[in-house]
Amino acid sequence: MYQKLTLYIDGQFIEAQGRQTQEVINPANREVLGHLPHATNEDLDSALLSAERAFASWKKSSPTERSTILRKVAQLTRDRAPEIARNMTLDQGKPLAESLGELISCADHADWHAEECRRIYGRVITPRHPNVRQFVLREPIGVCVAFTPWNFPYNQAIRKVAAAIGAGCTLVLKGPEDSPSAVMAIAQMFHDAGLPPGVLNLVWGDPPKISDYLIRSPITRKVSFTGSVPVGKQLASLAGAHMKRVTMELGGHSPVLVFDDADIDRAAQMLAKFKIRNAGQVCVSPTRFYVQKKAYDRFLATFTDTLSNIKVGDGLTEGVEMGPLAHERRVPAMERFVEDARSRGSKIVLGGDPISGKGFFFPPTVITDLPDDAMLMTQEPFGPVAPIVSFDTVDEVIARANSLPFGLSSYVFTNSLQTATRVSNELEAGMVNINHFGSALPETPFGGIKDSGIGSEGGSETFDGYLVTKFVTHI
Repeated sequence: MYQKLTLYIDGQFIEAQGRQTQEVINPANREVLGHLPHATNEDLDSALLSAERAFASWKKSSPTERSTILRKVAQLTRDRAPEIARNMTLDQGKPLAESLGELISCADHADWHAEECRRIYGRVITPRHPNVRQFVLREPIGVCVAFTPWNFPYNQAIRKVAAAIGAGCTLVLKGPEDSPSAVMAIAQMFHDAGLPPGVLNLVWGDPPKISDYLIRSPITRKVSFTGSVPVGKQLASLAGAHMKRVTMELGGHSPVLVFDDADIDRAAQMLAKFKIRNAGQVCVSPTRFYVQKKAYDRFLATFTDTLSNIKVGDGLTEGVEMGPLAHERRVPAMERFVEDARSRGSKIVLGGDPISGKGFFFPPTVITDLPDDAMLMTQEPFGPVAPIVSFDTVDEVIARANSLPFGLSSYVFTNSLQTATRVSNELEAGMVNINHFGSALPETPFGGIKDSGIGSEGGSETFDGYLVTKFVTHI
């Protein structure tokens, strides 16, 4: 049975009851999985008021109480992982093994926030006069609203929920309408863990309408969004106009720098597997491959060979390594990247054409001989299409990697400590991974620079966006 879909407001699960609904589609076969109720303006008001009422007491709650609830959610995540993962694969499309992996890592996120929220400290400042006392308090900011994407529905939601709740804030969350089951499961688990009514509220609906309504509300104090750069800029502008604090984790176009002194076969195999994770629908997916000329042919051969053996299909089928794209519109989006490359005389080494059938499938695709101004080299594909080009010098590849307005993640493969140090210093990215993929752990900050965002999630920085600083002095 697929997850039952409702709103969750003031501790109550609210069914459609005459509200507008939206079909939830299985991207592997286009079957209708369920119907998602959209929130009315009255529902949004109810969610905001519920969060405001709950904040009056939740902000005074003990960090130990918050920690206990988060730990219960972590354990419930592990206990319910098989069921939640199956539903996630049904509505999002990723292979079941990836869905399970997402859930287990998210249990770690809940556990980590449970521990870290007990260590939100202020400080004492030495006074200039012996009779003065000066200290700094960190207090929860208030009612927060969050908007989370469809590609990692559980992961992206639990990061925001755990940080807000752990900091003592209350939250109205709008999850992804295309892949809602995992976020619905989060609401159920916090409910079952004993979270007081109103601390977490879950709504669905037309994204522009919902975001505009929630951000404009005078009740809202903080906005957190994960999604595309254009939408993020719109929401940040609206939040700024109303003096709302923001955390924005936006898109990227992650450069990969492979130097000829690297372990080329290992790098090619690792990157090929990482590239097709979630069918390339990952904000930190490697998307621009720069390979030094001496290593280029070997890297291309190994990378292409690895991708050619990837099994593509329904994520619930045993042995499938890459599922469908999450939406029907993603298939023509991939075709546009390939068509632009062809029009520029580029070479399609592997794939390039949609896979026939009911689902939204596009094969792993490798393209070479691309100019730096090609669509694929300047716009994030968000799919299983990999452009591979060559470079000569360190100076050259750093300049090319930094040439775009994005700065989320980056990847470097080299056995030279000197090269690794220089490149990590000069790459304009919020995250630099050298010879492995080490981002997105609970204890490490996750975020970008330039157009790729504002603020970080994870690490000790995770609570910064949910706390205000208050200075107190007395004599």
